[in-house]
Amino acid sequence: MKIYRKVILTTLLLMLVSINAIAQKFTTHSVKAGESLESIAKRYQVSEQAILNYNKELKNGQALRANTILVIPSTNGATVKSDSVSKVDALLQSLQGDGSGPQPREPIGYTSHKTKRKETLFGISKQYNISEDEIKRYNKELYSVQLKKGMILKIPKYKRVDPSEKEYIEENYEIYTVQPKETRWSIANKYGITIDSLLVLNPNLSKITDYLSSGQELLLPKMLGSSIEDQETQLYNSYTVPAKQTFYSLEKKFGLTANEIIALNPEIKERGGLKEGMVLRIPAKKVETGEVNIENYNFYEVKPKQTEFSLTRKFGVTYKELLELNPELKDGLKAGMVLKLPKAQTGNFDVKNALILDKINLRDSINTLNRPKLVFLLPFRLDRLDLNDNAATKSAIENRKDVKYSLGLYSGAMVALDSIAKLGISVDVKTYDTQLDMNRTKGILQKENLIGVSAIFGPLEAQSLKEVALQASEYGVPVVAPLTDKSDLSLNNVFFALPSEKVMEEHMMTYVEGLRTKENVIIIADQKNKPTESTLLMKFPGAKIVALKEDRTVDIDKISKILSQDTENWVFLETDQANVVYHVGSLLNSLISKEISIRLFTTDKNKAFDSEVVSYSHLSNLRFTYPSASREVGENSFTKLYRKKYGADPDTYAVRGFDLTYDLLLKLAYKNDLVSASKLVGETEYVGNKFNFNKDISSGYFNRASYILGYENMNIVELKD
Repeated sequence: MKIYRKVILTTLLLMLVSINAIAQKFTTHSVKAGESLESIAKRYQVSEQAILNYNKELKNGQALRANTILVIPSTNGATVKSDSVSKVDALLQSLQGDGSGPQPREPIGYTSHKTKRKETLFGISKQYNISEDEIKRYNKELYSVQLKKGMILKIPKYKRVDPSEKEYIEENYEIYTVQPKETRWSIANKYGITIDSLLVLNPNLSKITDYLSSGQELLLPKMLGSSIEDQETQLYNSYTVPAKQTFYSLEKKFGLTANEIIALNPEIKERGGLKEGMVLRIPAKKVETGEVNIENYNFYEVKPKQTEFSLTRKFGVTYKELLELNPELKDGLKAGMVLKLPKAQTGNFDVKNALILDKINLRDSINTLNRPKLVFLLPFRLDRLDLNDNAATKSAIENRKDVKYSLGLYSGAMVALDSIAKLGISVDVKTYDTQLDMNRTKGILQKENLIGVSAIFGPLEAQSLKEVALQASEYGVPVVAPLTDKSDLSLNNVFFALPSEKVMEEHMMTYVEGLRTKENVIIIADQKNKPTESTLLMKFPGAKIVALKEDRTVDIDKISKILSQDTENWVFLETDQANVVYHVGSLLNSLISKEISIRLFTTDKNKAFDSEVVSYSHLSNLRFTYPSASREVGENSFTKLYRKKYGADPDTYAVRGFDLTYDLLLKLAYKNDLVSASKLVGETEYVGNKFNFNKDISSGYFNRASYILGYENMNIVELKD
């Protein structure tokens, strides 16, 4: 009971803090050379400690660096008179309020945009088809500070203008029709452009999903004199511009005129000429090596300072094999070059959508300047709990799974917040009790400003999850579903944290297939699990079927006849009935002898296997093996921290709450964008859960990571693939 009281009190406290944060007004200040914390505090009439509280990267007594952007709390929400932003705002109001001249158009809504490296206001305005002044009007800090990477801009949305007005020269572009199984990355790679360039040319593409549909039309740059018909036959290489590169040297190197190079790479004109590090799209002669697609090969982008030797060691191939797949290597290895590699190649790397990613250590990659903003939406049902009545509170928690799940997840999340703070990351947290009420959830969303929110954790119930996901998608905010593995609605911005039954089934079959040599496979499945039986038969041709009798038992004579004495017998039991698990477990245990060895498997360990009637010792004797979304947690630093904070051991939900929140915060501290980080980061693993989020072609991000666990000597252990 002690843990639940602590969690409830913590929740109430955080909710009060959230309310205070909403009432507090802020401004920003760009530090100038010679300024100190004391002088800035005096200018804005706030204490030095108040500035330190909202700028965790600052240390008391440390000199301020010029151009650092500080968050300044305003006294009583008043605007600081000496602030230049306020002056410009007043000037704009005076110009717009007299009725003379054209009035600014009113937006019909807003979206958010996170600025990238080297982005300009001009480029952003073209991307959203609005003016630079319109961006500044709703982001007034831009009147006094320069655009910087990582800024969250509020972008107004207006009624569509005449689509006939195009900002490009039509003869330099073509309409490309998306083919089945093609991805944004494969199309961008084929044309030798970046994903960002693809989005600029096609602003209607979603910014929060990678989804492309077969038959969809995209605007793409084409080579001078080419046509849509030959787009499939033309291949391109990527070329990274070195220092002091000129058009003359490019013409000699590639046999192209300056105009042809600019037509293929319009960013040259936008950025005012060739720039060192720019990756150009250069046409190449087609190499007759057969059809190349993401089904046959994986791809890897060469990083600076990598060598042929380091790559051959990294991927376990010879230079000759690399050269056969990538003939352009004969001209030398260059940063930005995209190499083909065999699909079955394995090593110390991750693969996502045929793109090979270097493994990233998130703890070593965080940026302490990133300040994630999280919103927790969970059904704590504080309206139904009386903290003064311990017995009633305990009873309510025990009888309401939603409350138990919420408190468990949230208590683990609080430990994750403590842990991330020790790494120097400040997190803005707001917590709301949805009370399992859809109208209340809608009311919270209407009051909460989602612009700049990094992620929403929850809610748990399906209908509220859909509502939150749909509203959050308007602002490009991802939603994390901690206990859900799927949805009946296309929710492109949802991260489903629980691996699905299908994922775990596939993992189990792949594990057994990789382990098997000549073992005798036997399948026992009830009527409900006949589809799984069919899948197992396809995976293990020649497997023997043992049918259940009408009384849901197995004929001992039939199974005895098919048991092998020459090799181990592997039995798959597929059922959700506890009495079947009890009977089969007892029967198989009785048949084990010096001559007969039996091992029990299942692709779905449901509640039937945990029933009180099932013998734990029988399962241990059969070395029962199964897939699981989580693993057993022993004594570790997390359990010690949790016990110290709450005076009790964490349950399964507290472990999941910690792992999921810690993973979420590390990724946000790395990229400050969960979608971008998930594309770059492969599988991650913490105390009792692992995550590997992959984008579904028509929905959100699904966790494809799970464990294989087994019973050994009355213990449950993790089995490595």
